[in-house]
Amino acid sequence: MGLTGMVFSTIAIAAGAVMYWAVTSQGHGFRLSTVGVILMVVGAIGLAVSAAIFGTSRRTTGRRGHTYDREVTDSQGGVAAVHEEVH
Repeated sequence: MGLTGMVFSTIAIAAGAVMYWAVTSQGHGFRLSTVGVILMVVGAIGLAVSAAIFGTSRRTTGRRGHTYDREVTDSQGGVAAVHEEVH
């Protein structure tokens, strides 16, 4: 969700603002300004949730070590397995 959700939420907020402040004609049975307010509220909630997800996914929780298993060949053609731990 993260960054993509933030983009879609921003677009929803902008569309809602246009519907609320710029559109003056009214439809039959519903008001475009009400739809604009709903879009702005949903967009703001989506933006907050997406920003929280984006922020927590980017945060490092500390130094993590990585392990690597690989095979190496020496100059005489011998093969050996190497296990490395990098901190």
